[in-house]
Amino acid sequence: MNLSVPRRVTAAAALAALALGGLAGTSASAAPAGGAGATAAPDISLANVKQHLTSLQSIATSNGGNRAHGRAGYKASIDFVKAKLDAAGYTTTLQTFTSSGATGYNLIADWPGGDPNQVLMAGSHLDSVAAGAGINDNGSGSAAVLETALTVSRTGYQPSKHLRFAWWGAEELGLVGSKYYVNNLPTTERAKLKGYLNFDMIGSPNPGYFVYDDDPTIEQTFKSYFAGLGVPTEIETEGDGRSDHAPFKNVGVPVGGLFSGADYVKTAAQAQKWGGTSGQAFDRCYHSSCDTTANINDTALDRNSDAVAHAVWTLSAGSTTPPTGKVFENTADVAVPDNGAAVTSSVTVTGVTGNAPANLAVGVDIVHTYRGDLIVDLIAPDGSVYSLSNRSGGSADNIVQTYTVDASTEVANGVWKLRVQDKAAADTGYVNGFKLTFP
Repeated sequence: MNLSVPRRVTAAAALAALALGGLAGTSASAAPAGGAGATAAPDISLANVKQHLTSLQSIATSNGGNRAHGRAGYKASIDFVKAKLDAAGYTTTLQTFTSSGATGYNLIADWPGGDPNQVLMAGSHLDSVAAGAGINDNGSGSAAVLETALTVSRTGYQPSKHLRFAWWGAEELGLVGSKYYVNNLPTTERAKLKGYLNFDMIGSPNPGYFVYDDDPTIEQTFKSYFAGLGVPTEIETEGDGRSDHAPFKNVGVPVGGLFSGADYVKTAAQAQKWGGTSGQAFDRCYHSSCDTTANINDTALDRNSDAVAHAVWTLSAGSTTPPTGKVFENTADVAVPDNGAAVTSSVTVTGVTGNAPANLAVGVDIVHTYRGDLIVDLIAPDGSVYSLSNRSGGSADNIVQTYTVDASTEVANGVWKLRVQDKAAADTGYVNGFKLTFP
């Protein structure tokens, strides 16, 4: 990860990306791909990902201890990845550019098939700094993306969208490779990009679980995945705008990604949430010679690698034609105070004729450490209350469930609310998402 570029892309830019469409749509957007008919992503082999890291370490060791731009270790890294993708049936393109007086390389790999006018990309930077082998930064992201691409080939996956994978050069010099790719992509080709997923440092030894706060649909895809594992997430701020998603975001492509932390210090609250050591950096070997294969947390690498595949499968699947139903969704986090007042998450339903259906689907995604503390209700626009969960589920955590409500006596259009109240002490959480699906 490069930390020399401006700290944060503005909220206005995110809204601009949303306004341009992409994966997110409007408040009445089509349901994210990955619902009915979607194929679940296979498990990504941790052993295979770690073997890729071992190969990158060997390349660095044989080439002066690093894989930096303009050095032999970087070219050998690109050649290693390209050979595996070529053997797996990908169409690969080696894109060259010049930076700091040296030739740089981007590797682009296209999986045959899928709608060429709807392209989902996943990428990572492959270069290290000159100080070390760069196994967490960013061998980890590069290896996970590589193994996901190889798993696509191994399983013969044929998604509706066209899949494209990328490994960027000279990220550590200021996102040079990804900027070059985006800047040289014709406007007509940019318009075909329906999402770019970025993975930069996902195996930090004292890890956190951070999700990019960018495109709402991509963000929710990752957050829901980790909620299903019972792993809380936080919004990524340490390196926001400082990795290869930024050039895509700046031209209106919907972006998202994962991060496990660099040289910021883990707080006591984060250590309680995720384990590890408070008062210590997420990665003490960031940009240092000790960023070797010993500098990886296997659990974080495994979880994040599976999340990469989950996002690729989920966001590339599904019909490319608009569904007949409408989904109204709110993905903004709402904190639920411990043993406190009720909170709400709201969606505004518009453009639906007549009353709500007798089979209104109410999607609830609540991250909480003790679901038995929670009372969850659906509030109709006229104030009618529909009970969804009343302190049920005992000591289990999280409520990630779709409820069916007979709302046929309610006018469909208006503000619907999900109301959540924690009625006992000692456990905390937040509303991760709320949506209504009208058939």
